[in-house]
Parts: sequence; structure tokens; C-alpha cells
Amino acid sequence: MATVRDATYDLLRSLGLTTLFGNPGSTEEPFLQDFPADFHYVLALQEASAVAMADGYAQATGRPAHVNLHTAPGTGNGMGNLVTAWHNRTPLIVTAGQQSRRMLLLEPRLASPNATDLARPYVKWSHEPVRAQDIPAALMRAYATAVQPPTGPVFLSLPMDDWEQPADPPPQVRTVATRYAPDPRRLRDFADLVAASRTPALVLGAAVDRARAWPAAVALAEKLHAPVWSAPAPERASFPEDHPYFRGVLPYAIAPLAETLRGHDTVLVVGAPVFRYYPHLPGDHLPDGARLLHVTDDPDEAARAPVGDSLLGDPGLTLAALVDLLPVAARPEPSPRPAPDPPRTGTPLTADALFAALARHWPADGVLVQESPSNLAALRRRLWIRRPASYFTMASGGLGFGLPAAVGIALAERDTGRRRPVVAVIGDGSFHYSVQALWTAARLRLPLVVVVPINQQYAILKSFAALKDTPGVPGLDLPGVDLTALARGYGCAATVATTPDDLGDALAAGLLADGPTVLPVPISTEIPPIL
Repeated sequence: MATVRDATYDLLRSLGLTTLFGNPGSTEEPFLQDFPADFHYVLALQEASAVAMADGYAQATGRPAHVNLHTAPGTGNGMGNLVTAWHNRTPLIVTAGQQSRRMLLLEPRLASPNATDLARPYVKWSHEPVRAQDIPAALMRAYATAVQPPTGPVFLSLPMDDWEQPADPPPQVRTVATRYAPDPRRLRDFADLVAASRTPALVLGAAVDRARAWPAAVALAEKLHAPVWSAPAPERASFPEDHPYFRGVLPYAIAPLAETLRGHDTVLVVGAPVFRYYPHLPGDHLPDGARLLHVTDDPDEAARAPVGDSLLGDPGLTLAALVDLLPVAARPEPSPRPAPDPPRTGTPLTADALFAALARHWPADGVLVQESPSNLAALRRRLWIRRPASYFTMASGGLGFGLPAAVGIALAERDTGRRRPVVAVIGDGSFHYSVQALWTAARLRLPLVVVVPINQQYAILKSFAALKDTPGVPGLDLPGVDLTALARGYGCAATVATTPDDLGDALAAGLLADGPTVLPVPISTEIPPIL
């Protein structure tokens, strides 16, 4: 007779969930015993790294990923990156071991008495099956929940003595809708408002990239002759940044954002929150006389928007429908944005000089993963994203995602056969949050290049302190860390680059290497403005 474990692995095969990310614990071993040869277990050295690797893998493959955590302590370790997966809208199936049902009443060591509450509110569904036999059906429901819009992580707590129990008949493997079209009447209303606008602007968010809708976004912008901004603090790029209509990333504060959009009477936001703010710089949410139209597949995102009228629908389907409905505009085309001034030369390099050099040597089909908050403005100013699914970062604002996510993305590039080069730009502060991810990259022999701007400080916090006039904050300097030694200790190649030519040579070598390469780059310690 088939066991619950047999039925679960059969279902995982049927759902294509044969790559498993985790760090095994005692409560997971009954599930993992005699691990099937057709499955791949990706070992991370800490649960936060496992979650972020799965996140990166899911985003790069466009399919859900399965991550297995260790009861309450392991779930707790993974929570920071589970928060990021929630904000990234990443479909993750998160399972965690639970103590034996026969001892749960006693709350023994490694029990999780409130297992389903621990992951909330950062999962779409959290469940511990009442019977062992319910695990496969619960997993089917978890999958269906994770992939339907708005996509996101789900959580199952699974007692360790359930796996050898006899299984019920297997659940039916079901397909579920993952996109929905906008209401035709409201869509027509939006089209009429945009057509009547004198000076429309488009603001595009990460959901446009998730929907593979770059062509529709470009077609709409060109039909409207409308400038295009990226929504504030985007986790993915949504429009070719070398297109003459692209204007850059909107500032993530209320008053500066409204000022940037001044002169536009209609702002069409597609696939992004309205808006993702951080420093509180109060003012009007929109310039005087402007109207906002919001397209999203997330009802909660629509409900919490402080301004604007909403249209629920898949961003890609909605953009394509608007292209069909709208006439070609008679207004002049927007003028291209000016190129940035050449960066200042000298040593140590400025952030702008570093990223200008990186842009000169950037591979045509490269994928960028970034987690360098203080240098982000310089990075986005110098290195333009030109292809879909080529830029990934954390929507949550929490550190520790970028390095392991880059490992998951590099693995996905190999598993899918695309083999696009992956380059991570990780600040020297961010680097240490999930540094153990380097070991997994080395063990898997992934040709990942990690560029680390070294300014020996939490510069983003110094920028924020300057904005908010909070001097004397302790713990913002990071002297005395040898990143080269750390990288080599985890099995990576490591080369310090001090000039643009050094960087170019090391990047080219790293992308051809049979394993990961870490490139520390000393940069200026000047503090950039936060806005």
C-alpha cells in the first residue's frame, strides 16, 4: 500500500516540483529519507538563504518552487526572506517539519505549537493538515493558491510521523487559471479617459515583467507618444531602459514623486502599487489637475491606493487590450532623456565610475541581481536594462535576499538551458546577511559573478540619517572585513578590482569560469543622497 510519503512525491512530480531547496533538520528527515533519484536537493547552509534561492529560482523559471524548512526555528530563520517573497509576489510552496503528533500535546523540543500562525501574515495560506492522509490534497491546494493572482508564498506544517501512514487515493492533479482579463466596460472607460488626455504618462511596475508584457508596454507607449517611468523602488524592470520614451525610476517619496509627474493630466499605472514610498516627505500624491488610473491584479493593492481609480486585471492582458482600443496619438513624441555626465575619474572609484565600467563590459543577455541600496541610484543611472527578466531585487526593502537569490537564478539559467550570464551587485553590508549562499554556488559550480562595492559602512543608513537629521547613530561602520578571504573560504574565486580595466578583465574571466567569482571593488566613502 502506498504511504503518504509515496503519494506526496508522486504529486510533486506531477506538479514539476522536483527541485527542493532547504537545510535539513530532524523533523524533516522522515520526509527526506531515501530521497528520490529524480529529485534535486539544493542544500543551503541557512534557511534564509534557502528561501531566497527558491525565490530567485521561481522568478527566473516562471514556475513555483518548493522550499523545505525546519519546524519553528528554521521557519523563523527563513522569515526575513519569506517577507521578501510575499512582497515579490513569488509563488513558493513552503513546507516545514513538525514534531510527532503523538507528542504535540506535551509541546516537546522542536514542536511548533502555533505553526500556522508563525508564517502569517506573509503567506497566502497557512495550514497544518488534520490527518496524515490530507497532506497530498493540502499540497495540491497550496500549489493552486500560490500560482493564482496575486501570486505568493504558501505554508504547510507537516508532522514528522505522518509520512509512513497509509495514503488515501491520490488527489486529482488540477490546473488553475493564473491570469484574468479586465472587465470590458471598465476597460473601455479607461481607454476613453486615456484617449482624451492631453499629456498622459505611463508608470510601469514589476507585474508587467512577470506577465511577460514588455512588447505590449512598448506598443502602448509608442501609440500614445507617452513618456514612461518605472514605479518607485521596483523589484523588476518593466520597460527597455534604452528606449527614447523611458524616463527612469520615480522617487519613492510623496512630494518628490508628484513633482516629477508635474505637467501630466493622466497617469496610467500598470502592475505596481500606488505608490511604494519610504521616507516621509509629505505633500499631494499627484500634481494639481492630474488623474490616476490604476491597473493591477491585486484587489488589496487597489484598495489601499490613496488616489486613483482601479481596474482589476492581468497587466499583460490589459496592456494588450488598451493597445487595441486606443488610437495613435497626434501629440509630438517625447524627447529622449539626457545621458548622464561622464563619471569622475580617480581612485578609489566612485559608484558611478564603477557602474559605468560595469555597463561597458555588460554581457548583452546578462541578468542583474542587485542589493546595494546606497549605490542603487548610481547603478540604475549607469547600467540600463534592455531585456525582460533581466533585473531582480527585493521588494520588501529587507537585506539578505540578493546573494542567495542570484544563486537560485543562476541555477535556473542552467536548468532551463538558457544559460544567461548572471551578475550580482551586492553591497559590502548586504553581503554578510546571507554570505553562506556562496558555498551552495561553489558546490553547484555556478558561473555566478558577484561584484561587491566596498565602502566599509552602511552608507544607506548614513544617507537616511542625513535626510532625517539623526546624527550620532552607532554601528554604521564596517572596518576590518576581508571579503576575499571569506569568498575563498567558501570555495569561490576572488579578485580585487581597483580600476575599470581590472573590473572588465575580471568580469570576463568570471563569466567563463567553472564556478562563482567574487569581485570586491573599493569605492569612495562619500555618502550619496537618499533621494
